[in-house]
Amino acid sequence: MERNLMKGNEALAEAAIRAGCKCFFGYPITPQTEISAYLAKKMAKAGGVFLQAESEIAAINMVLGASSTGVRVMTSSSSPGISLKAEGISYIAGSDLPCVIINVQRGGPGLGGIQPSQADYWQATRAMGHGDFQILVFAPCSVQEMVDMVTKAFDLADKYRMPAMILADGLLGQMMEPVSFPEISPVPVEKPWAADGHKGERKHNIINSLYLQADQLESKVRERFERYDIIKQNEAEAELYLTDDADIIVTAYGATARVAKSAVNMAREQGIKAGLLRPKTLWPFPSKHFIEAAKTASNFLCVEMSMGQMIDDVKLSISCSKPVSFFGRTGGVIPKPAEILEEIKKLSK
Repeated sequence: MERNLMKGNEALAEAAIRAGCKCFFGYPITPQTEISAYLAKKMAKAGGVFLQAESEIAAINMVLGASSTGVRVMTSSSSPGISLKAEGISYIAGSDLPCVIINVQRGGPGLGGIQPSQADYWQATRAMGHGDFQILVFAPCSVQEMVDMVTKAFDLADKYRMPAMILADGLLGQMMEPVSFPEISPVPVEKPWAADGHKGERKHNIINSLYLQADQLESKVRERFERYDIIKQNEAEAELYLTDDADIIVTAYGATARVAKSAVNMAREQGIKAGLLRPKTLWPFPSKHFIEAAKTASNFLCVEMSMGQMIDDVKLSISCSKPVSFFGRTGGVIPKPAEILEEIKKLSK
């Protein structure tokens, strides 16, 4: 299979086209602007629509409209821009519409900086807008994995009728790596709910997130959470690296996991039984893998480019049955393998 050297953001954009994305609505913000720039050149040639909206708020509402017609649609932004999209994402979830959202995270809060960060974990997994709902959240750790996860995000968004997010960061978006694009022939998904013209052959489809009767809204929310339970059972994923005999489990996601894996290898060279448990989906969180690891490991070390957000899910997954330590860098600072190794050594004593 042919491999191409591509920047992460551009690989994401190309993968979206190949996955059958027909509409993209976005607004430029560092460090994800290359996604929009790439699609501005390529989308029309692929038979799709590219539009730079007047704001992030406008872009996400265009996503809602396009998704209502049944087409595959995507938007992208970086941390402050995603915050502006949050209300629209809530409307999309409330309307049971599929879409893909890319967040190439940067430091915050506020404008923060343009360096890599992982401080949007809580937002993506806990508070992506108002109301009772969840979104699918994928956490790639390489440019190739970003490519692979885009197709999966579109497929699962369609399958479960809900938004899906690729939670990347400025490091992954800006780095260049060899990638291959598998041959994909998107199979049209039947969407009998779509508002795409009834042609006199069916009743009108109405896309709506407003339910004025409390019992009607409660029923709709409960139905949605029954779907979420199915997703938790079937779609959670993680990578296990040297965990079979590990006494210390390092857990990290995204770009940070690559640094953590180097630290684990360094620890092994020094005779310390360390392993890496990397969530590939952040929602649903791969709790069963942590439960299994906790049966034999004595310590967990959570490493993040934040002040500690995933650590809560790690503790909840294992019911606080084992100690969970934390090491993080924030503000756009990337952890170093040697720093993580020192934390592993502390736990090995």
